[in-house]
Amino acid sequence: MKRVPAVLVALLLLLFSSLASADLTIEITKGSDRAVPIAIVPFASQAQGNLPEDIAQIVNDDLARSGQFSPLSRSSLIASPSSSEEVNYRDWRAVDSNYLVVGQVSQEGNDYRIQFELMDVYGERRMLGEVVTVGRDQLRSAAHYISDQVFEAVTGIRGAFSTQIAYVTAQGAADSRRYGLHVADADGHNSQQILTSDEPILSPAWSPDGNKLAYVSFETGRPSIYIQNLANSQRVRATSFEGINGAPAWSPDGRKLAMSLSKDGQPEIYVMDIASRDFRRLTNNSAIDTEPDWSPDGDSLLFTSDRSGGPQLYRHDLSSGESKRITFTGNYNSRGRFSPVEETIFMIHRASDGYHVAKKDMETDRLTILTESRWDESPSVAPNGSMVIFATQEGNRGVLGVVSADGKASYRLPSAQGDVREPAWSPFMN
Repeated sequence: MKRVPAVLVALLLLLFSSLASADLTIEITKGSDRAVPIAIVPFASQAQGNLPEDIAQIVNDDLARSGQFSPLSRSSLIASPSSSEEVNYRDWRAVDSNYLVVGQVSQEGNDYRIQFELMDVYGERRMLGEVVTVGRDQLRSAAHYISDQVFEAVTGIRGAFSTQIAYVTAQGAADSRRYGLHVADADGHNSQQILTSDEPILSPAWSPDGNKLAYVSFETGRPSIYIQNLANSQRVRATSFEGINGAPAWSPDGRKLAMSLSKDGQPEIYVMDIASRDFRRLTNNSAIDTEPDWSPDGDSLLFTSDRSGGPQLYRHDLSSGESKRITFTGNYNSRGRFSPVEETIFMIHRASDGYHVAKKDMETDRLTILTESRWDESPSVAPNGSMVIFATQEGNRGVLGVVSADGKASYRLPSAQGDVREPAWSPFMN
């Protein structure tokens, strides 16, 4: 990590060998022993014909992969109520279910009316009840909304099932590779390709309002940072200096981009005002400084630097201009990412058996390894801080992995046809 060309080579080596299909699939790899039992009964339907989506199953899958809930299998459901008036709480206590979700769907012209309720089985009370009206193509979104409401009602934490992820795929042999930048629902469904290129795409980053992506593209033969509007696909090239233009990160107010540029020599951390295109240089030394991330309050930045002899995380205070090293466990810590809800930092930590997603508690200074996979990279944190998505290796292909913030639950999001990398979790969309 001593010379600029090595960084460029490392970036390219993160990229991959074949195609990612449209949607990603979910493979749960580990469940939490603290997950709360919950029953989600198939919603009764009064609509014409079969519903195009199984709403209860989507809610079931959302809650299961969160690691916070352990949904009962449908074969274990003791009854099929569709409203709170039909619920016999004693029946559900008999199958050890702490909570119960029921609902029904009716059709109103081209729209669907979904009524759902959440019950506390042992408290014998209705905790939540709501009616949602959506179009045919919004049933999955409605199911994710229901999951969000149930998750928050039980845990007190805002659900993130209605958010999205961005990721990069590649297709073809090394000499004819085709790259794609995709956006999908957080569960991997409804994937849309927003950019395709014959050259590598790296480091997608969501704007705080969820309307834009910044990313690095090599389409001109060298790395440049672009900003793309997701609604109309319009984009602008934000930087195209000689050398490295990398690792864009939005400020919490959406007015600035932090990035790594080597336009003045070694890669340093800069902040660009998006409206004026004015640049402010934050670091100035002979080391490589890269991978910035803003603190939730916008007062400081994390970044990776090898100024101590190997990659470690540093925190730069924007008011004082001082940078302080904050990781001391091990000889490799990189790609630091703030938790949006607490004083915790997620990162890639090298242990004796490989590269893992880890977290550091800033109050206790404790570092905890969260993953069992061995080639992890590019962590990105859910906007509620409950999960971390990352890229890893499974056999000879790249996949996305997700792990809970306590490391007790995890799942994979592989592509059916090849490699997928560079994930970025969106902010809350409203």
